[in-house]
Amino acid sequence: QVQLVKSGGDLVQPGGSLRLSCAASGRTAGNSAIGWFRQAPGKEREFVARISWSGALTYYSDSVKGRFTISRDNARNTVYLQMNSLKPEDTAVYYCAATTSWSSHVDAYYAWGQGTQVTVSS
Repeated sequence: QVQLVKSGGDLVQPGGSLRLSCAASGRTAGNSAIGWFRQAPGKEREFVARISWSGALTYYSDSVKGRFTISRDNARNTVYLQMNSLKPEDTAVYYCAATTSWSSHVDAYYAWGQGTQVTVSS
């Protein structure tokens, strides 16, 4: 399973930063890529970023590329999403999940975390 932990608060001003952590355990931790997704009110869940099991490969959506950084610490079984230069349109519930494939599709992921609200507003 994965457990989502957020550091930095729920409300961030535009231009601010926030870091999300996703702690994986058991079977999820081993040989799984981890992805971050987000879902804004009234919208479908969308892909944000993913990282391979080794951490050597990463991939970002165009909307966050250059602003968000995904990384992982396998010694701690934790994946991080550092979010910088946040914009109001980044407001959403953020989720992490695991996959044994290399995909951006929601259906390829399992062991979803519970989600955490990120609000970017002045």
